[in-house]
Amino acid sequence: MEQVTLYTWIGFIAFLMLMFVIGYLSSKRMKTISDFATGGGSLGPYVLGLSFAATYLSAATFLGYPGWSYEWGLSNLWLFLAMIAGGPIGVLMVAKKVRKLNTDQKSLSLPDWLGDFYKSDILRVGTSLILLFNIFYIAAQFVAGARIFEHLLGLSYTTGLIFITVIVVIYVFAGGALADIYTDAIQAIIMAVAGLVIFISGIIIFWQGSITGTFSGITENLGSQNENLVSVFNPESLHFYSFGAVFGAIAIQWAFASAPHLFNKVLGLKNEKDLGKMIATYVVVASLCVLVLFGGFYSRAALGGTVETADLALMEYIIWAFPAIFVALFGVVILAAALSTTDGIFVSISTVFANDIFLKFLVKRNIIKVSDEKAQRIAFQISRMSVPLIGLLALALVIQPPQYMGDVMWIGISGIAAGTMGPILQAVYAKRRAPARAAELSMIVGLGSYLILYFAGIIPSTMAAGATATFIGIATINVAAWVIRLTSKETPAEEGSPNVR
Repeated sequence: MEQVTLYTWIGFIAFLMLMFVIGYLSSKRMKTISDFATGGGSLGPYVLGLSFAATYLSAATFLGYPGWSYEWGLSNLWLFLAMIAGGPIGVLMVAKKVRKLNTDQKSLSLPDWLGDFYKSDILRVGTSLILLFNIFYIAAQFVAGARIFEHLLGLSYTTGLIFITVIVVIYVFAGGALADIYTDAIQAIIMAVAGLVIFISGIIIFWQGSITGTFSGITENLGSQNENLVSVFNPESLHFYSFGAVFGAIAIQWAFASAPHLFNKVLGLKNEKDLGKMIATYVVVASLCVLVLFGGFYSRAALGGTVETADLALMEYIIWAFPAIFVALFGVVILAAALSTTDGIFVSISTVFANDIFLKFLVKRNIIKVSDEKAQRIAFQISRMSVPLIGLLALALVIQPPQYMGDVMWIGISGIAAGTMGPILQAVYAKRRAPARAAELSMIVGLGSYLILYFAGIIPSTMAAGATATFIGIATINVAAWVIRLTSKETPAEEGSPNVR
C-alpha cells in the first residue's frame, strides 16, 4: 500500500501541474464575464464534446455508481440504460434549438437564457436561486476527492475534503470556463480509457471460456450471495426497485442533459452546424466511461460483502486486481473525474451571481447605477469572488461523510430539473411563446413539488421524485399558458408577436 500511496502522489502532482498550466494560460485569455462563463462562444465541437462528457459523468460515475452496482447488483444496469439513452435524447431534443435561439439572445447561462426568452426578471432571479441546488452536486464531488485522498494517500477524510476544496477553488478562480473546458477534454479521454480497461479486466479475471460464460459465472456468484443482486428490480435499491422508479431514473437523466453546467457548454460552441459533431463525440466517450459500472459487479463477485463503504467498492476491486502503479493511475483518474465536473458547476453558479443577478437584474433595472464598463469589471470580480464562498458552503454540507455520494448529487440535479424543464421545453417546442407568468408558475410548482415529494418521504428515490416533479412542472406551464390565454383578451397583432408576455 505504501507503493500505491507514493505512485498516487506522483501522478496527482503531475496532473495538478498540467491543470494549473492550462488554468494559467486560460486566465491570460480571459478578459470579460463572457470569457469566464462560456469561453467567449468560440470553442470547437470535439473539445466541447469531450468536455460535455466529462462534466456529465463526474466522480459519481467512478465511485458512487459502481458503489450502487456493488450494493444492489444487476438492477443497476438500468442506470447504464438511463445514462446512455436518457442523456443523449435530452441533448438532441434541446441543444440545437437552444443554440439557435441564443444566436440572437447571446445569453451566458440558463437563468440568463430563460430570463431573456420570457422577458421575465422573476424567472431570471428565481432560476438563479434554484441553481444553488448545484452546491449539493459540488459537495458530492468533494466527497469523491476526499475518499481518494483518504484511501490512497493516507489523509483523513476531513483533511482530504479541505484539500480537494482548496485545489478546485484556486483553479476555477484563476481559469474560468476556458480552463474548465480544456482540462475537461483531457480528463474525458483519460476517463474513457479507464472505463474500457475496467470492463475488460473483469472479463480477463473471471474468464470461463466465453463472454457469455464469464458473465453467467459472475451472475451465479452474485446470486449465491443475495438473490436480490440478480433481480431485474431490487427491492433493496433506493432507485431501481420498480418499473416506475426505473422510468424516473431515465426521465431525470433526460432532464439532466439541460443542467446549467452542461447548458453552458452548448452556449460556448462557435458554429451551430458543428453541434452534431459535438453530440457524437459526447455519446461515444460517455458510453466508454459508463462501462466502469461493471467494476462494482466485479468487486462484489471478487470480494463478497467485505467492502466497508460502497462508494469505495471500485477502488477495492482495483487494489485487488491491479499492480500498484495502475491503482495509482486509477486514483488520479477518479480525482480527474471529480475535478472535471466540479469546476464546470463552479463556473455556472458564479455566472449566476455576476451576470444573471448583478448585470441582468440589478444594473439593468438601475437598482445599482454604474457605467457599463465599470459594471463589467465588477461582474468579473463577482464571478471570481463567489467561487470560494461556494466552495465553503459545499464543504460544510459533507463535513460528515454521507452513506452514498450519488444520492447527495441527485438532490441538486433533481431540484434544478423540476424547476426549469417546463420553461425550457416550452421555449424549445411550443409554436407560440408561453406567457411569462406561466413559466414563473411552472418554476415554483415544479420545485415545490420536488421538495414535498422527496423531503417529506413520499417518494424515497431522489431520481424518481425529481422526475415526477419535473413532469408536474411541464404540465403546469402548458395548463397555465392555456388558461392565461383563454382569460386574457388578445388582439390579432399580439397573438402573432413572439414577445407576448
